[in-house]
Amino acid sequence: MANNLKLLFLTLAPFLLFSSVAIEAAFQGRCNINKIDAREPSYTREAEGGVSEFWDYNNDEFQCAGVSIHRHRLRQNALMLPSYNNAPVLVYVVQGRGMFGLMISGCPETYESPQEWEESAGEGGKRFRDRHQKIGHFNEGDIIAIPAGAAHWAYNNGDQELVLVALQDNANFANQLDQNPRSFFLAGNPQREQGQSVRRGRGGEHEFGNVFKGFESRLLSEIFQVNEETSRKLQGKDDNRGHLIIVEKSLQVLSPPLRGEEREYGGRMDETNGIEETICTARVRENIDRPSRADVYNPRSGRYSTANSFTLPILRFIGLSAARGVLHQNAIIIVYFTRGQGRTQVVNHRGEAVFDGEVREGQVLVVPFNFAVVKKASEQGNLEWVEFNTNHNAMINTLSGRTSAIRALPADVVAAAYQIPRDEAQRLKFSRVSTLFSSGRSSGRKASE
Repeated sequence: MANNLKLLFLTLAPFLLFSSVAIEAAFQGRCNINKIDAREPSYTREAEGGVSEFWDYNNDEFQCAGVSIHRHRLRQNALMLPSYNNAPVLVYVVQGRGMFGLMISGCPETYESPQEWEESAGEGGKRFRDRHQKIGHFNEGDIIAIPAGAAHWAYNNGDQELVLVALQDNANFANQLDQNPRSFFLAGNPQREQGQSVRRGRGGEHEFGNVFKGFESRLLSEIFQVNEETSRKLQGKDDNRGHLIIVEKSLQVLSPPLRGEEREYGGRMDETNGIEETICTARVRENIDRPSRADVYNPRSGRYSTANSFTLPILRFIGLSAARGVLHQNAIIIVYFTRGQGRTQVVNHRGEAVFDGEVREGQVLVVPFNFAVVKKASEQGNLEWVEFNTNHNAMINTLSGRTSAIRALPADVVAAAYQIPRDEAQRLKFSRVSTLFSSGRSSGRKASE
């Protein structure tokens, strides 16, 4: 007697981590995609306020994809110093909550303190008026889109460690440099580390430094109209805190209060079509972990949510998109794994398995365009992940289930293709009524010996 069928979900990968530049590189023989691996971070960089972990972007998969990935862990009251990147970045909030700023050159300072603030006294004495660009709040499950060259910062004002995973699309058209990831800091001394960094191998490292450090301090004094001591502070030469720092007495900024569901999910909840948006007012944040927002939902098996240029219009501008998947215990359905463990298989056009193994929390798996993928959660619990796609409207094609390619074929075509009776072709087509997920149970029919 045959065993119960466990291969319950099949998809074709979208432009998951693979851009047009990557495909061109593959044609030129520079990409080895006959074997891929689930990757761990290659090295870490410690700072006063936490630690950053980086994947080796020189690995074949990341080179072909034209991307780099890094993860930041911020302690309570930790501030990630302002910086900008040479390519667009898409961030996913794995854990915690906080606030962030995204500074677009030329946009107005729309957050302004009232006149009476200048005359009021706080703990430190006189309270000064302030004006700055708008500030956003984020929570677990949010994605944040950051255009190339846009300075940004993040602050952990929650009660637990803040974990952020970021994909930098170095092959993006906005990057006019080579494909090495670079961060241009506007403060501190990010090259100065707290303690020892942990490196696994001799991989390429993410490059960063304080851009003010290379200028003469006297010139900075003239530009900002400050004394030379302050200009040296701008350069961060004697700053040993690193790129993540601790803010004493918490960060005080201008920000509208959050209420109700906004507080739970970290920002505005209303939907817009993007027509009224400009680069200064564009939404850059979207929650893809909220169960009620799921695009596909099965209470027994899991859920799947996407964010593309239709739901978050700025993604069209930066050419990226994302998705969030949750598989319940023993369910089957691409990719930074955020929680749990399970098994994943990836098959190429030759019918060869380029990856067949266990995946777990904290690993990254690069899946080439149109490769077939199957996922199965372990018996110990859920398997959860977030996808980063190098296309603003990435789509998947299913190979099993109600909307699959097999289901769309006439029964006689199925019978002729697989050399099976017509009634067996009917069963093959209609055995699964779900769209993406299955609970892992047998269809109730035992196959003939």
